[in-house]
Amino acid sequence: MTTIPQLRVLFFDVFGTCVEQRKPIADELWRAAREALESSVSSISSEVQIKATKMSYEQWFEFGGEWDKEVDKVIKGSIEKHGSVQWSAVDKYRLESLHKLLAHRGLIIPREDTSTSELHVEEGSLWNESSLKHLSLVFHRLTPWPDTCRGLNLFNKQFSTVTLSNSYQESMEDLVAHSSIPFKHVYTADMFQSFKPNPKVYLGAAEKMGVKPEECALVAAHLKDLKGAKACGFYAIYVERPLEEKAPELREENIPDLRIKENEGGFVALAEHLGI
Repeated sequence: MTTIPQLRVLFFDVFGTCVEQRKPIADELWRAAREALESSVSSISSEVQIKATKMSYEQWFEFGGEWDKEVDKVIKGSIEKHGSVQWSAVDKYRLESLHKLLAHRGLIIPREDTSTSELHVEEGSLWNESSLKHLSLVFHRLTPWPDTCRGLNLFNKQFSTVTLSNSYQESMEDLVAHSSIPFKHVYTADMFQSFKPNPKVYLGAAEKMGVKPEECALVAAHLKDLKGAKACGFYAIYVERPLEEKAPELREENIPDLRIKENEGGFVALAEHLGI
C-alpha cells in the first residue's frame, strides 16, 4: 500500500461498487416471473409457461449476468464503431438486450412490425411490452451494498464525494435518489462526451471539481476503471465486491494503491483507512 496523499475528492464508480447488480436484478426477474405465472388474468401460452416454471432463481441470477454482459457488448461495439456512446439510448439497449435473451429462451414471442422501431411481443409471452419496459429499467432501481450509505456519511465529513459512472445524468440521478446514497455531487460519463477508461472522463471530472488529479481518488470494484484513473494521476482504491471483477487478469498488475478485500467491511473499512 502506498502512502495516502492529501485527497480532497473521492470519485466513485457506482454500478457494482456502490450498488449491487446481480442479486437485485435476479430478485426482480424472479419475482416478476412468479407474479406473471400466478396471475389469474395471465394469457401465457402453455409452452412458455412450462419453460418459465422450470427457471430456477439461480438460472435467473445467471440470466441477469448475461444481460449485463450483453449491454456492455452493445456499448463497446458503439465505441469501436463510432468512437462514442449515445447515452440517451442506453435504456433502449437494455430493453433490446432483454428482448433478445428472453426470446432466445422461448420466454417471449417477438412480433414483427415493420411500421415501427418499437419492440412488440405476441400474446402468450411471459410478459407484455409494458412489463418488459419496467423490467428493463431495473438498473435505475438497484440497491446499495450494506456498507455504502454508512460509508458515504463518513466520507462526507472529510471529502467531496462524487459519482463517476459510465451512465447518463438522468439515470444516475434516478438511481441515487432511489438508493438514498448521500453523494455530494452526481457526475456521469456523458458530461464529458466519453466513456471510462478514457482519460477525458477522469481529467474532466477533476477539472469540473476544481482540483488537481493528485488530489483525487477513484473508489471502484473494477480494476480496468482503476487502471484508467491511476494513469491520470488519481489515487486508486479497490473495494472488492462479490462477482464484480470483470478483468481478473489485471490482478497481476498491482494496480490498486489501497485495497479493501471482500470480507473486510467495504466502505466502512475504507473510512477507517482514510483516518475518519
